[in-house]
Amino acid sequence: MIAIPAIDLREGACVQLVGGSYDAEKVRVKDPIDALKRWRGFGFSTFHVVDLDAALGKGSNMEVITRLLGHEPGITFTVGGGVRETARVEAVLASGASYAVVGTRAIEDTAWLSEMASRFPGRVVVAADVKGREVVTRGWTAGSARDVADVLAVLDPLPLGGLLVTAVHKEGQMGGVDLPLMQEVVRGCRHRVYASGGVTTLEDLRALAEAGAYGAVIGMALYTGTLDAATVAREFA
Repeated sequence: MIAIPAIDLREGACVQLVGGSYDAEKVRVKDPIDALKRWRGFGFSTFHVVDLDAALGKGSNMEVITRLLGHEPGITFTVGGGVRETARVEAVLASGASYAVVGTRAIEDTAWLSEMASRFPGRVVVAADVKGREVVTRGWTAGSARDVADVLAVLDPLPLGGLLVTAVHKEGQMGGVDLPLMQEVVRGCRHRVYASGGVTTLEDLRALAEAGAYGAVIGMALYTGTLDAATVAREFA
């Protein structure tokens, strides 16, 4: 399993939010390139970039994303947040992202997702943001009334690059991961599973690796120093 630092973008800065709430911003790095350089210095080579403004329809950080993706060759980026149109998928991949992460429209419009997966096989990752067991959309502000198991069944036959499962109820709170959820997803999914939400300790990472997760996205615990970046990188980068 690989550990993947999160670079969440808001108003051009790199931030960390508690529980996905825009009113609960805990970390802000003015220049996201500084965050990228910091984590690269420890040896991380895969990063998860999210345009939080685009996810809520409050703007775009595409210029910053382009800078990040062009900063250094040989880095793997997954890029999401507000990727709801074909042109946006194309733009993200053309900018140098290894994977485009689609959430809201992927959940709401299976026909469109199928088209994107067929056009870009192995390069579209679906973000299934889960609160309790319900998959939520639109920057975690809208419920879908769909259980995560039902969503997995729909996604299973598509040629996806993976599934990013975020336990929204754990996000940013540094209280540990929802291990039963991640274990269930790995068992019920043939795709690579990226786990996110609540990663706080090395034991969390080891448990996710044991569960079969392909990657674990880490945000708050790295940015606050709760997790030692050097130790994580030695074992999981």
